[in-house]
Amino acid sequence: MGQADPDLLRRHVMALADRPRGRRHAPRAMEQAEKYVAQALTAAGWQVYREPFDVGLRIGSTDRHGPQAVPLKVRLHRGLSGANVRAELPGAGRRPGPGETIPPTLVIGAHLDTAQGSPGSDDNASGVAVVLEVARVLGRLAVPPVVTLMIFDMEELGLIGSRQAVRCLLRTDRTVGGMMSLESVGFFSSEPGSQHLPAGARLMMPEAADTVRRRGHRGDFTLIVHRSSSRTLADTWSRAAAAASPVLPTVLLRDPRPDGPLGALVGLAVPALGNLDRSDHSPFWNNRIPAVMLTSTANFRNPHYHRPGDTADTLDYQRLASVATATLATAVAWCERD
Repeated sequence: MGQADPDLLRRHVMALADRPRGRRHAPRAMEQAEKYVAQALTAAGWQVYREPFDVGLRIGSTDRHGPQAVPLKVRLHRGLSGANVRAELPGAGRRPGPGETIPPTLVIGAHLDTAQGSPGSDDNASGVAVVLEVARVLGRLAVPPVVTLMIFDMEELGLIGSRQAVRCLLRTDRTVGGMMSLESVGFFSSEPGSQHLPAGARLMMPEAADTVRRRGHRGDFTLIVHRSSSRTLADTWSRAAAAASPVLPTVLLRDPRPDGPLGALVGLAVPALGNLDRSDHSPFWNNRIPAVMLTSTANFRNPHYHRPGDTADTLDYQRLASVATATLATAVAWCERD
């Protein structure tokens, strides 16, 4: 299997993050970014589907820039129109024989939109760039794994696009075996004290908090947020990151909540755990699909989070390539296991 290319990742980020993008605050830029993604996926050999959606009244969040606390970002949206991009590789996986079931797919996804006023290089052109690099490498394999790539819309408005995507996926005849969400994965810092923790972390997430403390609060790792249902997926990605070049340290954080609606309700009551819902893996959890969030922890590390300074020159493309390589290796290993 090929390795991820840091130069291509940089090229994708620079193309996507030249300005803010979003259906409401920057629709033309969003349309151009979506077109760029679709062209890159098609060039890599994938079948691309644009999946538009309309929603009425919906509780979500504001996409205004700035590091507001999550409870202060809640907003009631009155009608939204957007579109996700889904990609499938023709001929991926072994075709089922008589009496056999269609093999489950692994969803790998990232959101395309940004907060207002931010070009969103880390949040989340970095995640989209990894998905495009995964597409390029998997598209060259003689027998590629069964993977569905998703580029989500309206994450910044409250995971609107990924909620729609889960509904669409569950209506197909293919089982979703797991999901990896790439959320702000390109900003790293080796400076002591550069990694911060949310309030209540030492109480609610003691093992992960202790690991960060032992590392001198350096923001030089990728955080893997998982639940019991997705521990195997998290372990597989962590091993792949350790084998990447450069080696990418990881910190595993197990969300103690159960999959399904009960876990979402607990997150509303316990803000420290609610932080673990802040990406497109959350709707998959809520539908009892094993999922992980891969992240460089956004505002807990990156001083440019949701600000105009989230530019392409702030990212570490060598380590971003390790994120992509680990994601590729995990996809192959996970699908071989299934």
